[in-house]
Amino acid sequence: MPREIGRAEVRKLLDQGAQLVEVLPAEEFKEDHVPGAISIPLRRIDDEGVGALDKDRPVVVYCWDSA
Repeated sequence: MPREIGRAEVRKLLDQGAQLVEVLPAEEFKEDHVPGAISIPLRRIDDEGVGALDKDRPVVVYCWDSA
């Protein structure tokens, strides 16, 4: 179930093997992203877009926007 988490919990989850997904458009992902993040633009968050994710591992989804 989705919920908002802070930086400390993100780090903990990543250390435990969670997958990090950036949902900004692909062009923005190419410009800058957190190392190790997977690009799945928000418009592709569907069965096809998330098919590459490991369903046995937690997923952290983030969107960084400087605007």
